[in-house]
Amino acid sequence: MYESSDLRKGLKIEIDGEPYVVVQFDFVKPGKGQALYKCKLKNMVTGAQFDRTYRSGDKFKEADLEEAEMEFLYAEENRYCFMNTATYEQEFLTEDQVGEAKNFLKENIRCNVLMFSGRPIGISLPNFINLRIEKTEPWIKGDTASGDTKPATLETGYVLQVPPFLEAGELIKIDTRTGQYVERVKA
Repeated sequence: MYESSDLRKGLKIEIDGEPYVVVQFDFVKPGKGQALYKCKLKNMVTGAQFDRTYRSGDKFKEADLEEAEMEFLYAEENRYCFMNTATYEQEFLTEDQVGEAKNFLKENIRCNVLMFSGRPIGISLPNFINLRIEKTEPWIKGDTASGDTKPATLETGYVLQVPPFLEAGELIKIDTRTGQYVERVKA
């Protein structure tokens, strides 16, 4: 059990059988009376956010969360299939649960799937991932008028800005947290 004094940004708690994460946190000590803990909470299943104020001494249940290493198998319509690498069981996540990570998912990539009471609610990718450039404009040496980046479409369909010297077919490293190009990968 957590107490209100344990509240901080990123803490995961359970309220009314649902997992929540503390998005913002503020401690207020008025001149008179009890200390107040103002929080912005986000439902980890639905994504809904709301503000709530707690008093010192309030108690919270720890969210029953665990992470399982899984391998992405395939996507069909708005469902994404992952296989647990330990038990070989398959789990399906919706497009909302996968979120922005769908831009970087390719077959056989390993990631961590967040589970709440045995059901999947979200994923976290490795910080860096290697993807191949499918399509990009050719670069004319000495062309400085067009700027120092150009758009490139990756094998997953994601479009990002890359340096002009990169060509289609090259493997590049992407930061999955920002969605930006990091470096060229030597094959």
